[in-house]
Amino acid sequence: MELGYSLASEEHAPNDLVRYARRAEEAGFAFALVSDHFHPWTDRQGQSPFVWSVIGAVAQATERLRLGTGVTCPLLRIHPVIVAQAAATAAAMMPGRFFLGVGTGENLNEHVVGQGWPSAATRLEMLEEAVDVMRLLWQGGNRSHEGTYYVVENARVYTLPEEPPRVMVAATGKEATALAGRIGDGLVSTAPKREIVDGFREAGGEGKPCYGHVTVCWARDDDTARKTAREVWPNGALPGQLTQELPLPKHFEQAAELVREDDVAKEIVCSADPAAHRRAIEEYADAGFDHVYVHQVGPDQEGFFDFYRLEVLPHFR
Repeated sequence: MELGYSLASEEHAPNDLVRYARRAEEAGFAFALVSDHFHPWTDRQGQSPFVWSVIGAVAQATERLRLGTGVTCPLLRIHPVIVAQAAATAAAMMPGRFFLGVGTGENLNEHVVGQGWPSAATRLEMLEEAVDVMRLLWQGGNRSHEGTYYVVENARVYTLPEEPPRVMVAATGKEATALAGRIGDGLVSTAPKREIVDGFREAGGEGKPCYGHVTVCWARDDDTARKTAREVWPNGALPGQLTQELPLPKHFEQAAELVREDDVAKEIVCSADPAAHRRAIEEYADAGFDHVYVHQVGPDQEGFFDFYRLEVLPHFR
């Protein structure tokens, strides 16, 4: 099991994200994933820097930390041609250390370009074609493509890494999991469920890495952790498809008015007890995941790094 760190761009300013990436490397995390948002989930979270600028800075600030996007939606807000160029540049700056995480996105971020919000089934079709477009461009040379959703006219990505970026596909539902197994170099998921990993492997993902995402809130005491988690990350307790469908941070804030502290504590590890954090990670290991990256909610990232360096990371080495 390899442990990684979640760079939550919804909560932190760009220079802080770069500093936290360096601290994660120093603390002993093997990799990190950085979220790619246009808006934060709520105004209280307060940030949303452009992910590709942050990645360039992290490339210079770290030496060993592997980095992926967690995750990029190459469907509407950014055309897959541009994502292909951005990912190729990132991989050239971080040889062997960068991968591209992709998914079908959220209305929260994608509606901003005024192209509407397609159905979930359509977005899966778009994602498959977008990945085909990016891999076409990573072959080098002058390329064109005319598909169902995207047209590419005489495009060439000149700055290419020695090896094309690996593409990890986000999935929780059955259809997305099957797509991830078919087209992905790995899986990213937010649910520690054996059926997700099994479905991914059965669809073609055998032997490929599986990344699980755990959200925690470490604090000096559990009451502080619960309060911080409810204040900063109430969206973590919203049910169903709301996170894919709501278009504005204020809508998430309105929905979060119904979320209680106890609701958040059921979804987020709010504890200073190392055993609670280890159990959450082991849930993913038991489900078949071989990589887990941890999102620490709130401003106390330094305390989190010390806690994990001493109490959690050694357990999994």
